[in-house]
Amino acid sequence: MPVPSALVCGVDEAGRGPLAGPVYAAAVILDPARRINGLADSKVLEPERCEVLASRIKERATAWSVAHATVEEIDRLNIFHASMLAMRRAVQGLGVRPEEAWIDGNVCPRELGCAARAFVDGDARHKPISAASILAKTARDAVMTALHERYPQYGFAGHKGYATPEHLQALGRHGPCEIHRRSFYAVRIFFQGDLFAPVWNSMTEELRIRSYRMCCDATKLAMGTALIGQRAKLDKFDRERKRLQRSYADVRKTADAAAHVDLVDQMLRKARHELRAKRPN
Repeated sequence: MPVPSALVCGVDEAGRGPLAGPVYAAAVILDPARRINGLADSKVLEPERCEVLASRIKERATAWSVAHATVEEIDRLNIFHASMLAMRRAVQGLGVRPEEAWIDGNVCPRELGCAARAFVDGDARHKPISAASILAKTARDAVMTALHERYPQYGFAGHKGYATPEHLQALGRHGPCEIHRRSFYAVRIFFQGDLFAPVWNSMTEELRIRSYRMCCDATKLAMGTALIGQRAKLDKFDRERKRLQRSYADVRKTADAAAHVDLVDQMLRKARHELRAKRPN
């Protein structure tokens, strides 16, 4: 396992998966003379412990920097490139120029201004990356908690924008707000021309939520066909489509949801046709 020199910075991001909010990144150069016990992947640490460690990192590190990419940049560039942008900004924001950057994952951002290496599971294996993961997560969590005050109906303080059942329930009830990522399928569905909004707004709240969840589940099933083409996968698709039809039988028989049912059926017919076309003869 490589041992960092005094001028290696760890780099990690937080917030690739959520449906809302910016993506954050941090870069940290640890000081070997000022040890920080307990550094680990932020995902396995309790929030309170992350906050304690974040304070210690800021006090004891040789240098640290936190940066982000906005929701607009995520939608314009896509989440991967926006994450790379946030990491590049974090490294460039360091007050000390690193000799090398250690990146969590399997891809290094371009134009960091120093050498770079990527480490899969680096946030669990290398302390500089662990430190960066903690700073990125605590910074993003703080922003999402603050955004909860502006948009309390979505519950951002709890789920931080991730696609939890509670968040999807809120989206089905209220629709997206300005900090939701339109490029993500569970939000993008609201912007499919003029179909969704007027029909959806006229429904009862319970039907609105159920119809939205049906569309999300169907979109997810259709998206899952992109890289598969064997007969077994086609059979699985058919089973999942029938299961979805049964699960949302109440929505499918409701006249107010007819436009959404048509949308779902067309989407799944197209996905099945494409999947069948890829099946070996």
